[in-house]
Amino acid sequence: MNCSVVIPVYRGEDTLTPLVEQLVATLGQAVERHEIILVNDGSPDGSWPLIKTLAQKYPTVRGICLMRNFGQHNATLCGLRAARFPVVVTMDDDLQHSPDQIPLLLAKLDEGYDVVYGVWRSREHSWWRAFFAAFIKRAVAWVMATKSVRDISAFRAIRTSVRDAFKTFDRSDVLIDALLSWGTTRFGSVVVDEKPRAAGESNYTLWKLIEVSLLVLTSYTTAPLRIANLLGLIFTVLGMAAFVYVLVVYFVLGSLPGFSFLAATILVFGGVQLFALGIIGEYLARVFERTAGRPPYAIGEETDGGTRP
Repeated sequence: MNCSVVIPVYRGEDTLTPLVEQLVATLGQAVERHEIILVNDGSPDGSWPLIKTLAQKYPTVRGICLMRNFGQHNATLCGLRAARFPVVVTMDDDLQHSPDQIPLLLAKLDEGYDVVYGVWRSREHSWWRAFFAAFIKRAVAWVMATKSVRDISAFRAIRTSVRDAFKTFDRSDVLIDALLSWGTTRFGSVVVDEKPRAAGESNYTLWKLIEVSLLVLTSYTTAPLRIANLLGLIFTVLGMAAFVYVLVVYFVLGSLPGFSFLAATILVFGGVQLFALGIIGEYLARVFERTAGRPPYAIGEETDGGTRP
């Protein structure tokens, strides 16, 4: 088997060297031929000079430097399109995805799957991070319309041919897992061991996780619009019931409900309207981004031997 490994790099100066060393050792025994594609995603540290040094030291290492920071999924798409071998493994640059677990993904892939995820046994996070991470994973699995994978991760083994399904994709709102579902339904997973983060902190802040959640819900599914329609229908019925109640109280009891009842009704209906408008606004923002013609990534520099996708 020949294998390409794609790694989006952001603030990876402290982990790249040991990561590449472990990859070269592992892949040298696990596959016949391999390449390691390091995609510098506008990292502000010394990641790109280090990538160029590693590319000179190891013939199988290729470096691609994006013109600015585009995001993890965008950088992964760039590397996936640049891959030369029939199988691509994607992973993070922080050493939490252990190279010695790659053979497990490849073995599972040989069972007839097109995409195999490496799922961790357990993770320790703050409650808000755990909540949003679980929400995003379930939302993406729902968008992918597959029940075989409940937990997704950036540690994946992919048959390179799957990328043909989205070869013309040129939007800036990239979600790799949703794109993969355009080309296959054969998803699998295997349990892998997670290592502690070797250096630095996660780049996924609370706001970043919220942005990813909105991207999943408004770029690859119309479910939020349908939920807004359903809420509108429900509260229209409730509004008619409240109107009938007011008429009955007025004509039977000769009085009108108090201010608190009317205020609560206005607040509820106003809140639902703002919620629906917010959802529509998100979709309009996505339409604007797509019509603006922003590319998913732009390559600024490559190491010797690299080829533009």
